[in-house]
Amino acid sequence: MKKLLAGLMIVSMLSACATVNPYTGEAQTSKAVWGTAIGAATGAATGALVSNNHGAGALVGGLAGAALGGGVGYYLDAQEAELRQELASTGVSVVRDGDSIRLIMPGNITFKTDSSDINAGFYSTLNSVAKVLNKYDNSTVMVLGYTDSTGSAEYNQTLSQQRANAVAAYLQGQGVKSSRFEIMGLGSSNPIASNSTAEGRQQNRRVEIKIIPNK
Repeated sequence: MKKLLAGLMIVSMLSACATVNPYTGEAQTSKAVWGTAIGAATGAATGALVSNNHGAGALVGGLAGAALGGGVGYYLDAQEAELRQELASTGVSVVRDGDSIRLIMPGNITFKTDSSDINAGFYSTLNSVAKVLNKYDNSTVMVLGYTDSTGSAEYNQTLSQQRANAVAAYLQGQGVKSSRFEIMGLGSSNPIASNSTAEGRQQNRRVEIKIIPNK
């Protein structure tokens, strides 16, 4: 009976955490809740094994496991939601990629052609990014610069590094700790569109910020 009670309490907890997708209007279970479910199941099994009273052990273990399993997921869910709110209509794409968040900043809004000077109109967007990074400060911030395939590999590598450095330096100027950063220029590698068209090349000229929570 106590085993059944443990299971029912965990299921009830997960149901209460179901949310409504703001874009589709449909009920969904967030990534954080799945983490909670996995943690709960693992904790319940462990609690049952180590307790003489299996039902009580499963219940306590399940609740403890749920808290641990949901931790990183909740942290990312909250950060993702704030980034989407702050960056709405800025042209920056917010992409949830497993246990990380990617911010894709296209070149047409970040830098002029062949320049590593940040467009003045992009400062406010970076201010919003810095605001969220400072609030959720338990993470590594990877800043990755990319170019299209026009020009030499050496030139593209240098330009992409300079652009990544410029974005990282600006964020650091807004209070984001320099110790959190990893900064790389990747030239024309990893294109996200075809370099055979002007539109595709514009998409490939970009800076990405990847936010990875520290575990």
